[in-house]
Amino acid sequence: MKKIVLVLFIGLLGFSLNAQDKTAKITFKSDTVDYGEIEKGSDGNRVFEFTNTGDAPLIISKVSSSCGCTIPKSPKDPILPGKTGEIQVKYDTNRVGAIRKAITVISNADTPTMVLKIKGEVKDPVVVQ
Repeated sequence: MKKIVLVLFIGLLGFSLNAQDKTAKITFKSDTVDYGEIEKGSDGNRVFEFTNTGDAPLIISKVSSSCGCTIPKSPKDPILPGKTGEIQVKYDTNRVGAIRKAITVISNADTPTMVLKIKGEVKDPVVVQ
């Protein structure tokens, strides 16, 4: 009886270790979005595209920005292996000056925390009279 329990225990242990080998992996097309020079009040929406290159579903649990002027939005549903997704970012272009912000992405990927960057400059258009 002890041998049967021991064999079952070792079998279950081996099965659970094998199940943990599958991981999600998030691969971004680019980790930086460059707005370039844009005019005050112009469209501040941009997208970070990514692919789940792992072999388990990717779940993004939290996306946050380094300031309130940048609003990120992540997918709600898991991204299956081989599929793509996007993180949308909206920057408040009514703020004139340099753009240097970070977006932190937390997920179940093999690298659980990733930092994305946005950069550029918002210019106030010159009025000619």
